[in-house]
Amino acid sequence: MAGKREKFGQCPLCQRTIALTFHHLIPKKLHRRTRFKKNYTRVQLNQGIDICRKCHSGIHRLYDEMALGSRFNTLELILQDEAMCRHFAWVGRQKRRSE
Repeated sequence: MAGKREKFGQCPLCQRTIALTFHHLIPKKLHRRTRFKKNYTRVQLNQGIDICRKCHSGIHRLYDEMALGSRFNTLELILQDEAMCRHFAWVGRQKRRSE
């Protein structure tokens, strides 16, 4: 898939070794909003983590972009959320398939 940032390695959320996708800690949809442009540098807005597709999808199912950008914009904050951690634990128990 051209254009996508995809790697292979260990997901920092579920600990599986698998293909990883890039998750913007502040969703790209929010980068143009005044609040984010004013409070974050371009480098900060583009920071992210490489995570597996199942964890990535789960994060976006649990919370909308505003919640992710405001409340869960670091790996540490993501790992402190009980609902997300339950999802990551479930993902960690899944067999690896092509995702």
